[in-house]
Amino acid sequence: MNRDRPHSDMQHSDPQIATRQRWMGVLARASGQLAAYESALKEAEYRLIRAPEIGMTLVRGRMGGTGSPFNLGEMSVTRCVVRLADGRTGYSYVAGRDKQHAELAALADAHLQGAEQPHWLSRLIEPLAAAQHAQQAAKAAETATTQVEFFTLVRGED
Repeated sequence: MNRDRPHSDMQHSDPQIATRQRWMGVLARASGQLAAYESALKEAEYRLIRAPEIGMTLVRGRMGGTGSPFNLGEMSVTRCVVRLADGRTGYSYVAGRDKQHAELAALADAHLQGAEQPHWLSRLIEPLAAAQHAQQAAKAAETATTQVEFFTLVRGED
C-alpha cells in the first residue's frame, strides 16, 4: 500500500467514483473533526432515511497484506442515510459507535454530490485531508524513532 495516498490501490477507474471514494474515506476518518462543521452541514433541510444505528461488521485480514484472507474479528460500525430537501442522498459508514459522526458524514456526502461540490471540497474535505495527513506523518515520525534494524553477520568458512 502506498503510504502517501492511503488505500490508493483500491481506487476505482471511474474518476467520479474515485473522487467520491476519497471524500468518503476522509469523512469516515474525520471523527470529532466534523463537529466544527456541524452548523454549516445542517443549514440545509434534510431528513433521516436511516437514523444513525450501531452494528457490527466482520474484519478480514491477509498475512503480509498479500496472503490468503482470514477472519480477523468483528468491530463496531455506525451507519446513517440522509436525504436533502432537493433529493440528494448521503450515506456513511464509520468505525466505532459515534452517531453524530455518522450523521454529519452522511450530510457531507449529500452536500458533496451537488452543484456546490467545489465549495465543500475546498472548505471541508481538503482541510480534513490535510489534517489527517499531518497526523499520519507525525505518527509515522514518532514510530520511526523506535524502529530497530536488524542485520546478519556472515561467518567465513574455515
